[in-house]
Amino acid sequence: MPPNPRLLLVKLSSLGDVIHNLPVATDIQRAFPSAVIDWATEGPYTQLVTLHPSIRSALPVRLRQLKSRWYDPSAWSRFFDDKSRLVAGRYDLVLDTQGLVKSALIASWPGGPVAGYDRNSIREPLASRWYDKQFAVSRELHAVERNRALAAAALGYAHLAECDYGLPRIWPKADDLPATPYVVCLHASSRADKRWPASSWIALGRQLNAMGLNVVLPSGSAAEFAQSQYVAKQLEMATPLAARSMADTAGILAHARAVIGVDTGLAHLAVALKRPTIGLYLSTQPALTGLYSGHGGNSGNSGGGGSGGAINLGGGTRKQIARIEVEAVIQHLRQFIVQPVVQTASQPSPAPT
Repeated sequence: MPPNPRLLLVKLSSLGDVIHNLPVATDIQRAFPSAVIDWATEGPYTQLVTLHPSIRSALPVRLRQLKSRWYDPSAWSRFFDDKSRLVAGRYDLVLDTQGLVKSALIASWPGGPVAGYDRNSIREPLASRWYDKQFAVSRELHAVERNRALAAAALGYAHLAECDYGLPRIWPKADDLPATPYVVCLHASSRADKRWPASSWIALGRQLNAMGLNVVLPSGSAAEFAQSQYVAKQLEMATPLAARSMADTAGILAHARAVIGVDTGLAHLAVALKRPTIGLYLSTQPALTGLYSGHGGNSGNSGGGGSGGAINLGGGTRKQIARIEVEAVIQHLRQFIVQPVVQTASQPSPAPT
């Protein structure tokens, strides 16, 4: 690599996978401070990618939009515009950390050699045919560490021990957030088998209120907002929030005392923002793709106060839904919130660490 390489990262989706790739940008910038880094991703995630200060440009590839609106000429027009923008690029290396045929094809569009996993390490072995450089990376590593190991091998720098998602530490606080300390509860998921029952969220919220903590309930759609409102009505201190931009959502998470969420990308974002986070895995296994703070093993770890630790609870499958008790969540939450919270009208929400 030249001292100031031009690089393209290819990680298209989903939200959690894109967040798992953020430490790659941090590692590259440490190894090559003058590197120019662009990122090709699905349209909805360009806002997230540009939150990382090392990314020059987020280049949308609207495959999902094309798939859902294949009959719409404007969708095809946007797709070909996206492709033309990538084809015009010239890079010293294109790094595909997704490992799918679709991501390998997109990685081949710009000029420059393409690097990725070898056929024994990759999710879709056929994809490795499009790579000029192939690297063996253990499939037993957490997804974050797989991405980082591939980038280190492809760019020729030592794999760094410290994992840093690279997001800013300071975020503005929205005016409609509680003045008192709050816990964010991420109840929404596109899959019904990933959701924790509303009765459990209500029981959890009541215990959080008893600890002097407000409950903030973000939403991404009208249906999710209705659910947030339903839960909030059962609690003394709760704030339901309608859909926000990615930057505004990051600000909501960054000021939280802690975050509790089902298997959703926003829970990974909370960890990336160094907030203490508890993941509830009812129908999925967290070992290789769960919350990962970078301080410990594959299934996450706990930590105090502002350490930004992560705890993964549950671990069911689509055939067997895990049972997660409210008391277990509270017990783990106390590892983050050691002292009882005393509610005062003038007490500000702690700044992100």
